[in-house]
Amino acid sequence: MPSVTIYSRQSCPYCHMAKDLLRKKGVAFDEVDIEREPQRRAEMIDRAGGRTTVPQIFIDGRHVGGCDDLYALDRASGLDPLLAA
Repeated sequence: MPSVTIYSRQSCPYCHMAKDLLRKKGVAFDEVDIEREPQRRAEMIDRAGGRTTVPQIFIDGRHVGGCDDLYALDRASGLDPLLAA
């Protein structure tokens, strides 16, 4: 199973939606809460090519994007192959 990292905030409904989809797919993920670890925000922005919103999701180091991007990838049947790799 690939490594999945999600940068998030507790108060973010999109973060909760993205995590719910990953859980529904049976995927374990590492969560980085940028409110609890504010020093990691710069890391997220750098990895995400300048994107500053949460969530930012990475599968095996590949930037997938945010919640809308994750759901769009799933609707296009592109998420399962990434998670099965």
